[in-house]
Amino acid sequence: MRPTPTAAPRPRTAQGPTRSTRALLLGGAAAGPLFVLTILGQALGRDGYDAARHPLSMLALGPHGWIQTVNFLLAGALVLASVIGLRHVLDPGSPGRTWGTALIALYGTSLIWAGVFPTDPAEGFPSGTPAGPAEPSWHGMLHNLAPVGMSLALSAACLVFARRFARQGDTGWMIYSTAAPVASFALSFAAVPAGDFRLMLAGGAVIWTWAAALCLRLLTC
Repeated sequence: MRPTPTAAPRPRTAQGPTRSTRALLLGGAAAGPLFVLTILGQALGRDGYDAARHPLSMLALGPHGWIQTVNFLLAGALVLASVIGLRHVLDPGSPGRTWGTALIALYGTSLIWAGVFPTDPAEGFPSGTPAGPAEPSWHGMLHNLAPVGMSLALSAACLVFARRFARQGDTGWMIYSTAAPVASFALSFAAVPAGDFRLMLAGGAVIWTWAAALCLRLLTC
């Protein structure tokens, strides 16, 4: 008897992200917008707070300062969780998987650092604080490391992923990933001579939302 031919195996279809990976990336996508919206809501509602004169970190001071502290910690935790999701969807050895995710993890860690070590009262905020700059405390000096770490880490991550998108021929995302840190630095540096911290917040929002958009981009690719 002739052997019965066996059916050829079906080709395996590409599997999308798992449910847990999707949840991690969606959390990362929410982190930036949630962080910015929470800051804007507080800036409009906190007595004595002037977004032009007071940096956003000062929202963590005073009777309602716990809101911004939670904002720092929650955003940082969501970013760190998204790093796990990013490493799941990026192929081992592919551009961005090692250094890109490490830099985004540093960004998330810096957010948590900012929540753990509060800045110092200054410039009349919170109410009852003398006008003028603060006498730096140990926790205030540690806090000042956070915005530096956030800005440098995310700017470097943008360039790492810009290289990845350039290799893939994704011109739009390559331009976006290159322009985001340039715009962020330009706005932040303009804030100092202008004496307007709103420009610094705008610069931060540009790059924080880039990290959020990256999670959505890699979730759907």
